[in-house]
Amino acid sequence: MSKSYEIDMCHGPLLKQIIIFSIPLMLSGILQLLFNAADIIVVGRFTGSEALAAVGSTSSLINLLVNLFIGISVGANVLFGRFCGAHDEKNASETVHTAICTAIYGGIVMIFVGNLLARPLLELMGTPLDVIDLSTIYMRIYFVGMPGFMIYNFGAALLRTVGDTKRPLYYLTLAGIINVIFNLIFVIVFHLGVAGVAISTAMSECISAILVLRCLIKADGVLKLSRKKLHFHKDKLIKMLKIGLPAGLQGMVFNISNVLIQSSVNSFGSIIVAGNTSASNIEGFVYTAMNSIYQTSLSFTSQNMGAKNYQRVDKILIRCLAVVSLIGFVLGFGAYLLGNILLTIYSTDAQVIEAGMIRLSIVSASYFLCGIMDVIVGSLRGMGYSVMPMIVSLTGACLFRVIWIFTIFEMNHTLFTLYISYPISWILTLSVHLICYLKVRKYAFV
Repeated sequence: MSKSYEIDMCHGPLLKQIIIFSIPLMLSGILQLLFNAADIIVVGRFTGSEALAAVGSTSSLINLLVNLFIGISVGANVLFGRFCGAHDEKNASETVHTAICTAIYGGIVMIFVGNLLARPLLELMGTPLDVIDLSTIYMRIYFVGMPGFMIYNFGAALLRTVGDTKRPLYYLTLAGIINVIFNLIFVIVFHLGVAGVAISTAMSECISAILVLRCLIKADGVLKLSRKKLHFHKDKLIKMLKIGLPAGLQGMVFNISNVLIQSSVNSFGSIIVAGNTSASNIEGFVYTAMNSIYQTSLSFTSQNMGAKNYQRVDKILIRCLAVVSLIGFVLGFGAYLLGNILLTIYSTDAQVIEAGMIRLSIVSASYFLCGIMDVIVGSLRGMGYSVMPMIVSLTGACLFRVIWIFTIFEMNHTLFTLYISYPISWILTLSVHLICYLKVRKYAFV
């Protein structure tokens, strides 16, 4: 692997390294989000509000189904980082091959899971009858591209561990351009509607996966992927699952609360669903920017723990918290201030825009709280603690939101009451995460 792509996370000025590492990662995440945004914009503009609602109503459900494997990729990131920090090349190489095997088989499993469960789960969510057929079509085609999605995410996680955030950005740029081009062709020229944007998204994800695999095959040292060595190493898989499963389960249960919220939004009708879809997609860009700092704290912490540079771990957290707070406040509050303009990108329907602004005024304006919460979790996982943040997050955010929906929201059935559960849950959860960090660092730094 070319050293020009690597970042030394264990030595040198932290703030500069964090910024250099996170910017390509941030842009990569935004490009990946653009896959879905391009789908939403194209169908909203050229097909109509029903197609817009159909695509948007699947996002929380798709996230629910894929989050388990995304969590396992976090386990691969942390484990590989530990071995790299300790200069243990043999175990690092075995982690690479185990991770890619997990991605391939996991992606194949998700094709069948997504296609079998798409319609039943959409019905369980109370998806409006006027969009459920289109939503089912979108989900079933989308999940055909799951092997590509998984391989890219696991491969990119491995590259990020050694500081290479640039090449995943290049690969997503190419795939994103292809996605937009085929979106327009399939929808405008061939009139395939929702099916067209799903096909183009699946294609683009497979292209990004092929590019990542090619990169790993041509790499030198611990990152080199060899077909002959491509099999599961039991001890590495167990360690990956020990760290990754709690993260994945947290993501899944987190999305159960989001699915319940989506179901609550569905009760207001397709116009409100379309507005919520547009606003949440805008917020997705803010979240992705903040999430790059979470991944930065995870990667930097795991490498420094492996190298036993404990004095840098606190400094990593403090600097990451400062950066994520600034990003979250500027982008989140900015999205609210520019909301009317941004929402017209998705739909020109005045009712859809009005519904979207309600969400932006509450969720987006306070999104920096979510970023703070995630960065603390990233540090805890980088230190090897994964079960604890899972329990705290599930209790402080997920359980709280579920209780809120069935109590407060039931008594006052308004969008404001529904959306305000987000910032309240973030404040509660980040407070407990911070207490946990201060407690466990005493035991981790030995």
